[in-house]
Amino acid sequence: MKRALFPGSFDPLTLGHVDIITRAATLFDEIIVAIGVNADKKYMFSLEQRKQFIEDTFKNEPKVKVVTYEGLTVDYCKAIDVPFILRGLRNPADFEFEKAIAHTNRDLAPIETVFLLTSAQTSYIASNIVRDVIRNNGDYTKLVPDAVRLNN
Repeated sequence: MKRALFPGSFDPLTLGHVDIITRAATLFDEIIVAIGVNADKKYMFSLEQRKQFIEDTFKNEPKVKVVTYEGLTVDYCKAIDVPFILRGLRNPADFEFEKAIAHTNRDLAPIETVFLLTSAQTSYIASNIVRDVIRNNGDYTKLVPDAVRLNN
């Protein structure tokens, strides 16, 4: 069984995330969406809300599981025996940042990082932009799945 871990804060889940997860589900037998817990970071949405957004969005996709974790992503992959980390790339800056992390992860464990390019329709969407739109009472609904729209 080919399993991949898709880590992130998902604060909130965006249509860009949904695009990557949906497309990855055609490549892997299981996608584990892993919400990283970072005590030093301030989130707009609670851990429970973020988890619920993902579970609601993928309730009809049995290949998608949602978990939370703390610590290094590569250590969590080893602990649950997942050989692939899935990452989405929007632009060249994402690639440079993610490449360094992928090389470091491979040095720490036999984990491969698989990159998927975001679709053209969602390549501009980032969680930090969505949060800014929400904070300023803008129309964020075209940037997020229904589960986020209905729960905000």
